[in-house]
Amino acid sequence: MSTARVLITGGGGQLASDLEERLSGGPEVHAFSRAELDVSDDGAVGAIFDRVRPTVVYNCAAFHNVEVCESEEGRAFEVNARAVKRLAEACAATGARLVHLSTNYVFDGTAERPYGEDALTSPRSIYAISKLAGEHAALAYAPDALVVRTAGLYGLHGSASKGGNFVTRMIARAREQGALEVVADQRLTPTFTADLAAAILEAVDAGVTGTLHVTNSGATSWHGFTEAIMDLAGVAVPVEPVSTTRRPGAADRPLNGVLVSPASERAGLTPLRPWRDALADYLEHAGLLATTVR
Repeated sequence: MSTARVLITGGGGQLASDLEERLSGGPEVHAFSRAELDVSDDGAVGAIFDRVRPTVVYNCAAFHNVEVCESEEGRAFEVNARAVKRLAEACAATGARLVHLSTNYVFDGTAERPYGEDALTSPRSIYAISKLAGEHAALAYAPDALVVRTAGLYGLHGSASKGGNFVTRMIARAREQGALEVVADQRLTPTFTADLAAAILEAVDAGVTGTLHVTNSGATSWHGFTEAIMDLAGVAVPVEPVSTTRRPGAADRPLNGVLVSPASERAGLTPLRPWRDALADYLEHAGLLATTVR
């Protein structure tokens, strides 16, 4: 039997770090950060494939600053779409399996019910359009590719491009300002990247292909998520609910970003735990849970 060799792009990020951690002690794993591998550099990608000879590629690299994407359209499509096509072509040429990460933003958020894998996509921002293009590229050019859509990610490794993840940013802001205002009309399922990583690996082991929605279970608003963060972290500040207002030129964000996964049910995959349970676990591991004994 040939040895499994894993390539992870976007190394050092929230999900990539959790994938690398869960794969340690198993297959040969090579994780490359943006500084080490620019996925939009065809020569660099080719050299990495020649060197690593991956059997599975987890593409966690993305240009995901939603607002910046609006003003840097070229870079958004270069990283989120064209680079995915090149990775898919490289996987097809070498027989590697491609697992590509995408987003709930491919939906316009106007539906009353959560979105399943077969729901009609209707992206409303440059970020969302470029990510949907990347999905099509992955599925069109890489045989047996798996596209995983998810939402509201936070993890122990933070998000360097955003100055930490949503949880840590809200706790820091609450302590600095003494009060918060958070949108209450955008709904989603916050998802702990440790849970997401485990679910993705289970899906890969089960041979799932096509498109798969993976989030923790349940749903809330950004306001509800923030209230839960403050409650569990023991930060006593008022959290005022506000409505979404879109400035001229700003990205359009879906009001309903809740995902469900009939495909996971059909494949017999393990449902992820409720989002609040996952949040409490994250806060405990991060040393931020109010009841943590120091």
